[in-house]
Amino acid sequence: MSIIEKAVNKLERAVSKPDANGSVQTPKPPVARTAPVETPTLKQGAVKVQSTSAESAPSAFKNFVEIPVARLSASGMVSPDSPRSTIAEEYRSIKRPLLMNINGQTAANVKHPNLIMVASSLSGEGKTFSAINLAMSIAMEQDKSVLFIDADVSKASAGRMLGIDGHTPGLTDLLLDNSVQVKDVLVQTNISNLRILPAGNVHERATELLASENMKSLMQELAERYSDRVVVFDSPPLLLTTEASVLANLMGQILFVVAAEQTSQEAVLEGISKINSDAVVGMLLNKAKHKSISKYGYGYGYGYGYGSRVESTSPEPAS
Repeated sequence: MSIIEKAVNKLERAVSKPDANGSVQTPKPPVARTAPVETPTLKQGAVKVQSTSAESAPSAFKNFVEIPVARLSASGMVSPDSPRSTIAEEYRSIKRPLLMNINGQTAANVKHPNLIMVASSLSGEGKTFSAINLAMSIAMEQDKSVLFIDADVSKASAGRMLGIDGHTPGLTDLLLDNSVQVKDVLVQTNISNLRILPAGNVHERATELLASENMKSLMQELAERYSDRVVVFDSPPLLLTTEASVLANLMGQILFVVAAEQTSQEAVLEGISKINSDAVVGMLLNKAKHKSISKYGYGYGYGYGYGSRVESTSPEPAS
Protein backbone atom coordinates (compact mmCIF):
# COMPACT_ATOMS: atom_id res chain seq x y z
CA MET A 1 0.00 0.00 0.00
CA SER A 2 1.35 3.40 -0.96
CA ILE A 3 1.92 6.30 1.41
CA ILE A 4 -0.97 8.23 -0.15
CA GLU A 5 -3.38 5.26 0.28
CA LYS A 6 -2.36 4.89 3.95
CA ALA A 7 -3.03 8.59 4.53
CA VAL A 8 -6.48 8.37 2.92
CA ASN A 9 -7.46 5.32 5.07
CA LYS A 10 -6.27 7.10 8.20
CA LEU A 11 -8.36 10.16 7.33
CA GLU A 12 -11.45 7.99 6.68
CA ARG A 13 -11.09 6.26 10.06
CA ALA A 14 -10.78 9.65 11.78
CA VAL A 15 -13.94 10.91 10.09
CA SER A 16 -16.06 7.78 10.86
CA LYS A 17 -14.89 7.28 14.47
CA PRO A 18 -17.73 8.26 16.93
CA ASP A 19 -17.02 10.21 20.09
CA ALA A 20 -18.25 9.42 23.62
CA ASN A 21 -21.77 10.64 22.78
CA GLY A 22 -21.98 8.55 19.65
CA SER A 23 -21.54 11.50 17.27
CA VAL A 24 -19.23 11.38 14.33
CA GLN A 25 -16.65 14.18 14.40
CA THR A 26 -15.40 15.62 11.13
CA PRO A 27 -11.94 17.09 11.50
CA LYS A 28 -11.61 20.73 10.50
CA PRO A 29 -9.19 21.49 7.66
CA PRO A 30 -5.98 23.16 8.78
CA VAL A 31 -5.94 26.97 8.66
CA ALA A 32 -3.21 28.45 6.48
CA ARG A 33 -1.12 30.98 8.31
CA THR A 34 1.00 33.66 6.73
CA ALA A 35 3.79 35.65 8.25
CA PRO A 36 3.08 39.37 8.75
CA VAL A 37 4.41 41.62 6.00
CA GLU A 38 6.80 44.27 7.21
CA THR A 39 6.73 47.66 5.50
CA PRO A 40 10.26 48.91 4.85
CA THR A 41 11.08 52.23 6.45
CA LEU A 42 13.00 55.05 4.82
CA LYS A 43 16.35 55.65 6.45
CA GLN A 44 16.96 59.07 7.91
CA GLY A 45 18.54 61.37 5.35
CA ALA A 46 17.65 59.25 2.33
CA VAL A 47 15.55 60.53 -0.57
CA LYS A 48 12.89 58.23 -1.95
CA VAL A 49 12.25 58.58 -5.66
CA GLN A 50 9.00 57.55 -7.33
CA SER A 51 8.65 56.79 -11.03
CA THR A 52 8.03 59.72 -13.34
CA SER A 53 8.10 57.64 -16.49
CA ALA A 54 5.37 58.03 -19.10
CA GLU A 55 3.64 54.85 -17.93
CA SER A 56 2.94 56.25 -14.45
CA ALA A 57 -0.74 56.50 -13.60
CA PRO A 58 -2.06 60.08 -13.24
CA SER A 59 -3.63 59.19 -9.90
CA ALA A 60 -0.14 58.76 -8.43
CA PHE A 61 0.43 62.52 -8.57
CA LYS A 62 -1.00 65.00 -6.10
CA ASN A 63 -0.35 68.07 -8.25
CA PHE A 64 -1.26 69.00 -11.80
CA VAL A 65 -0.58 72.06 -13.93
CA GLU A 66 -1.97 73.02 -17.29
CA ILE A 67 1.08 74.33 -19.14
CA PRO A 68 0.03 77.40 -21.19
CA VAL A 69 1.07 75.84 -24.47
CA ALA A 70 -0.61 78.48 -26.64
CA ARG A 71 1.09 81.30 -24.72
CA LEU A 72 4.49 79.64 -25.01
CA SER A 73 3.99 79.14 -28.72
CA ALA A 74 2.91 82.78 -29.19
CA SER A 75 6.08 83.93 -27.43
CA GLY A 76 8.23 81.99 -29.88
CA MET A 77 8.94 78.90 -27.78
CA VAL A 78 8.79 75.19 -28.59
CA SER A 79 5.33 73.71 -28.12
CA PRO A 80 3.44 70.60 -29.30
CA ASP A 81 1.04 72.92 -31.11
CA SER A 82 3.80 74.08 -33.49
CA PRO A 83 5.95 71.00 -34.13
CA ARG A 84 7.38 72.33 -37.41
CA SER A 85 8.15 75.89 -36.34
CA THR A 86 11.61 77.40 -36.80
CA ILE A 87 12.40 77.21 -33.09
CA ALA A 88 11.21 73.59 -32.92
CA GLU A 89 13.48 72.63 -35.81
CA GLU A 90 16.44 74.35 -34.21
CA TYR A 91 15.98 72.56 -30.89
CA ARG A 92 15.70 69.27 -32.71
CA SER A 93 19.26 69.84 -33.84
CA ILE A 94 20.34 71.07 -30.41
CA LYS A 95 18.95 68.03 -28.58
CA ARG A 96 20.23 65.42 -31.03
CA PRO A 97 23.88 65.25 -29.84
CA LEU A 98 22.65 65.27 -26.23
CA LEU A 99 20.38 62.28 -26.91
CA MET A 100 23.18 60.53 -28.80
CA ASN A 101 25.34 60.77 -25.67
CA ILE A 102 22.48 59.36 -23.58
CA ASN A 103 22.04 56.44 -25.97
CA GLY A 104 25.78 55.68 -25.97
CA GLN A 105 26.19 56.54 -29.64
CA THR A 106 29.42 58.48 -29.16
CA ALA A 107 32.98 57.40 -28.52
CA ALA A 108 33.10 59.13 -25.13
CA ASN A 109 32.04 57.28 -22.00
CA VAL A 110 29.77 59.79 -20.24
CA LYS A 111 28.74 59.24 -16.63
CA HIS A 112 25.07 60.06 -15.98
CA PRO A 113 24.47 61.50 -19.47
CA ASN A 114 20.73 61.77 -18.78
CA LEU A 115 21.39 64.57 -16.27
CA ILE A 116 21.48 67.73 -18.38
CA MET A 117 22.05 71.14 -16.83
CA VAL A 118 21.34 74.31 -18.78
CA ALA A 119 23.72 76.93 -17.44
CA SER A 120 25.06 80.41 -18.10
CA SER A 121 27.71 82.65 -16.63
CA LEU A 122 25.35 85.49 -15.71
CA SER A 123 21.62 86.17 -15.61
CA GLY A 124 19.73 87.53 -18.59
CA GLU A 125 21.46 85.36 -21.18
CA GLY A 126 18.46 83.15 -22.05
CA LYS A 127 19.20 80.19 -19.78
CA THR A 128 15.63 79.55 -18.60
CA PHE A 129 14.21 80.09 -22.08
CA SER A 130 16.67 77.53 -23.43
CA ALA A 131 16.05 75.03 -20.62
CA ILE A 132 12.28 75.03 -21.16
CA ASN A 133 12.66 74.72 -24.92
CA LEU A 134 15.04 71.80 -24.55
CA ALA A 135 12.71 70.01 -22.13
CA MET A 136 9.69 70.56 -24.39
CA SER A 137 11.60 69.31 -27.42
CA ILE A 138 12.84 66.13 -25.70
CA ALA A 139 9.32 65.47 -24.35
CA MET A 140 8.15 65.24 -27.96
CA GLU A 141 10.37 62.16 -28.44
CA GLN A 142 8.49 58.85 -28.57
CA ASP A 143 10.77 56.90 -26.24
CA LYS A 144 11.81 59.51 -23.68
CA SER A 145 10.16 61.05 -20.65
CA VAL A 146 11.39 64.34 -19.20
CA LEU A 147 11.66 65.55 -15.65
CA PHE A 148 12.20 69.31 -15.64
CA ILE A 149 13.75 70.61 -12.40
CA ASP A 150 13.65 74.30 -11.55
CA ALA A 151 16.93 74.46 -9.63
CA ASP A 152 17.21 78.25 -9.84
CA VAL A 153 15.45 78.36 -6.49
CA SER A 154 16.01 82.06 -5.78
CA LYS A 155 14.16 83.22 -8.93
CA ALA A 156 11.96 80.22 -9.93
CA SER A 157 11.19 81.97 -13.21
CA ALA A 158 10.84 78.68 -15.08
CA GLY A 159 7.93 77.68 -12.86
CA ARG A 160 6.12 80.94 -13.51
CA MET A 161 6.55 80.54 -17.27
CA LEU A 162 5.11 77.03 -17.03
CA GLY A 163 2.09 78.13 -15.00
CA ILE A 164 3.17 76.92 -11.56
CA ASP A 165 2.17 78.93 -8.51
CA GLY A 166 5.06 80.42 -6.57
CA HIS A 167 3.96 78.73 -3.33
CA THR A 168 3.90 75.23 -4.81
CA PRO A 169 6.14 72.85 -2.79
CA GLY A 170 9.14 71.54 -4.67
CA LEU A 171 12.88 70.95 -4.58
CA THR A 172 13.70 72.94 -1.43
CA ASP A 173 10.89 71.23 0.51
CA LEU A 174 12.09 67.82 -0.65
CA LEU A 175 15.66 68.50 0.46
CA LEU A 176 14.63 70.01 3.80
CA ASP A 177 12.19 67.38 5.04
CA ASN A 178 13.13 63.69 4.90
CA SER A 179 9.47 62.72 5.24
CA VAL A 180 8.66 64.42 1.92
CA GLN A 181 8.90 62.13 -1.09
CA VAL A 182 9.36 63.06 -4.73
CA LYS A 183 5.80 62.00 -5.52
CA ASP A 184 4.56 64.55 -2.99
CA VAL A 185 6.06 67.49 -4.87
CA LEU A 186 6.11 66.21 -8.43
CA VAL A 187 3.79 68.07 -10.82
CA GLN A 188 2.09 66.25 -13.64
CA THR A 189 1.35 68.29 -16.77
CA ASN A 190 -0.95 68.21 -19.77
CA ILE A 191 2.06 67.08 -21.84
CA SER A 192 2.16 63.32 -21.37
CA ASN A 193 5.95 62.87 -21.29
CA LEU A 194 6.75 65.92 -19.16
CA ARG A 195 6.83 66.17 -15.36
CA ILE A 196 8.05 69.16 -13.33
CA LEU A 197 9.82 69.43 -9.99
CA PRO A 198 9.25 73.09 -8.99
CA ALA A 199 11.79 75.17 -7.11
CA GLY A 200 9.69 75.02 -3.94
CA ASN A 201 9.21 77.53 -1.18
CA VAL A 202 11.87 80.17 -0.65
CA HIS A 203 14.27 79.22 2.12
CA GLU A 204 17.19 81.12 3.63
CA ARG A 205 19.43 78.05 3.32
CA ALA A 206 18.54 77.33 -0.31
CA THR A 207 22.16 77.58 -1.44
CA GLU A 208 23.32 75.03 1.14
CA LEU A 209 20.47 72.68 0.22
CA LEU A 210 21.61 72.41 -3.40
CA ALA A 211 25.09 71.51 -2.20
CA SER A 212 23.87 68.99 0.40
CA GLU A 213 24.29 65.22 0.57
CA ASN A 214 20.53 64.88 0.08
CA MET A 215 20.90 66.61 -3.28
CA LYS A 216 23.70 64.25 -4.30
CA SER A 217 21.59 61.27 -3.27
CA LEU A 218 18.66 62.58 -5.28
CA MET A 219 20.84 63.06 -8.37
CA GLN A 220 22.14 59.51 -8.08
CA GLU A 221 18.61 58.13 -7.96
CA LEU A 222 17.38 60.24 -10.84
CA ALA A 223 20.34 59.25 -13.00
CA GLU A 224 20.21 55.51 -12.45
CA ARG A 225 16.69 54.40 -11.62
CA TYR A 226 14.84 54.89 -14.92
CA SER A 227 16.60 54.45 -18.23
CA ASP A 228 14.01 56.33 -20.31
CA ARG A 229 14.08 59.51 -18.21
CA VAL A 230 15.95 62.66 -19.19
CA VAL A 231 16.37 65.18 -16.37
CA VAL A 232 16.74 68.81 -17.47
CA PHE A 233 17.88 71.37 -14.89
CA ASP A 234 17.45 75.12 -15.04
CA SER A 235 20.36 76.12 -12.83
CA PRO A 236 21.40 79.36 -11.16
CA PRO A 237 24.06 81.43 -13.02
CA LEU A 238 27.52 80.00 -12.45
CA LEU A 239 29.21 83.32 -11.57
CA LEU A 240 26.50 84.64 -9.26
CA THR A 241 26.05 81.66 -6.92
CA THR A 242 28.28 79.02 -5.39
CA GLU A 243 25.70 76.22 -5.53
CA ALA A 244 25.60 76.30 -9.34
CA SER A 245 29.16 74.97 -9.63
CA VAL A 246 28.42 72.24 -7.07
CA LEU A 247 25.33 71.25 -9.05
CA ALA A 248 27.34 71.30 -12.29
CA ASN A 249 29.75 68.73 -10.89
CA LEU A 250 26.86 66.27 -10.51
CA MET A 251 25.85 66.50 -14.17
CA GLY A 252 26.72 64.33 -17.14
CA GLN A 253 26.05 66.99 -19.77
CA ILE A 254 25.92 70.78 -19.65
CA LEU A 255 24.42 73.10 -22.22
CA PHE A 256 26.20 76.40 -21.69
CA VAL A 257 24.20 79.42 -22.92
CA VAL A 258 26.12 82.41 -24.22
CA ALA A 259 24.31 85.60 -25.26
CA ALA A 260 25.58 86.97 -28.57
CA GLU A 261 27.11 90.45 -28.31
CA GLN A 262 26.39 90.45 -24.57
CA THR A 263 28.40 87.82 -22.69
CA SER A 264 32.07 88.74 -22.45
CA GLN A 265 34.81 86.26 -23.27
CA GLU A 266 36.13 86.58 -19.72
CA ALA A 267 32.72 85.63 -18.26
CA VAL A 268 32.48 82.61 -20.55
CA LEU A 269 35.94 81.35 -19.63
CA GLU A 270 35.37 81.88 -15.91
CA GLY A 271 31.98 80.15 -16.07
CA ILE A 272 33.42 77.13 -17.89
CA SER A 273 36.22 76.89 -15.32
CA LYS A 274 33.61 76.09 -12.65
CA ILE A 275 32.33 73.03 -14.54
CA ASN A 276 33.45 69.46 -13.92
CA SER A 277 35.96 68.53 -16.61
CA ASP A 278 34.36 65.06 -16.94
CA ALA A 279 31.07 66.50 -18.18
CA VAL A 280 30.19 66.96 -21.83
CA VAL A 281 29.87 70.69 -22.45
CA GLY A 282 28.00 72.12 -25.42
CA MET A 283 27.86 75.84 -26.17
CA LEU A 284 24.58 77.42 -27.29
CA LEU A 285 24.85 80.88 -28.83
CA ASN A 286 21.67 82.72 -27.91
CA LYS A 287 20.20 85.99 -29.23
CA ALA A 288 22.20 85.74 -32.44
CA LYS A 289 20.96 87.78 -35.37
CA HIS A 290 18.84 85.73 -37.72
CA LYS A 291 20.60 84.75 -40.94
CA SER A 292 18.48 83.45 -43.75
CA ILE A 293 20.78 81.05 -45.58
CA SER A 294 18.33 78.52 -46.92
CA LYS A 295 15.10 78.49 -48.88
CA TYR A 296 13.21 77.90 -45.64
CA GLY A 297 14.45 81.18 -44.18
CA TYR A 298 16.69 79.92 -41.42
CA GLY A 299 19.97 78.14 -40.96
CA TYR A 300 21.92 76.16 -38.41
CA GLY A 301 25.27 76.53 -36.72
CA TYR A 302 25.46 73.41 -34.61
CA GLY A 303 28.25 71.06 -33.63
CA TYR A 304 28.02 67.40 -32.69
CA GLY A 305 29.89 64.98 -30.47
CA TYR A 306 31.86 64.95 -27.25
CA GLY A 307 32.72 68.40 -26.01
CA SER A 308 31.42 69.93 -29.22
CA ARG A 309 30.09 73.38 -29.84
CA VAL A 310 26.32 73.58 -30.11
CA GLU A 311 24.99 76.88 -31.40
CA SER A 312 21.60 78.32 -32.22
CA THR A 313 21.39 81.04 -34.83
CA SER A 314 17.90 82.29 -34.01
CA PRO A 315 17.16 85.35 -31.87
CA GLU A 316 15.81 84.16 -28.53
CA PRO A 317 14.59 86.18 -25.55
CA ALA A 318 16.52 86.45 -22.34
CA SER A 319 15.41 84.82 -19.13
